[in-house]
Amino acid sequence: MSQYYLIAQLPGLEPYDGKSPLPITEEAFRDACSNFLDEKEMGILDGISLIPPRDIEPTGSDLVDAWNSEERQLRLALAVVRAGHKGKSFSTDGEVISAPVLQVANTAVDLGDPLAAEEYLQRCRMETLDRLRPLDMFCEDAVYCYAIRLKLLTRMRLFDEERGHESYQHIYHSILNGNSQEN
Repeated sequence: MSQYYLIAQLPGLEPYDGKSPLPITEEAFRDACSNFLDEKEMGILDGISLIPPRDIEPTGSDLVDAWNSEERQLRLALAVVRAGHKGKSFSTDGEVISAPVLQVANTAVDLGDPLAAEEYLQRCRMETLDRLRPLDMFCEDAVYCYAIRLKLLTRMRLFDEERGHESYQHIYHSILNGNSQEN
């Protein structure tokens, strides 16, 4: 029942344009959760990451376990596709990657534009999260789903085309300047 009071007070995260400020920070969300979740639930919440561990262990949450599995598959697929585009191989240590996940990775890599690829992957991740979302809107997994969504939105706010272009130019020029000094 305590999850009802927690979720009822959280601001909606949809629709979100990616430009305006988020209605809640991860810190404020965690503080709100600490008033309603027990120690075990907070441990699961604190363990949520956008980068799943290489060796996935059960977390105590079906939703977080499913998210970790899906995200791990996507990251392996991206590594396989990117390596293939460079004429190299990447070992998945025997893990079979599903055709739909490989298609997502291929599409992202084929976009050619890193920002467009990240935006595409963001949409795919949100679709995955929507598919995994529990039917009970007021259970622990609904809280974890909100946490993952908030992390994804927070991460996308870090992408700025102008800053990315400036960073690229800086790196590019530093490589050119470094190479011209050696010659």
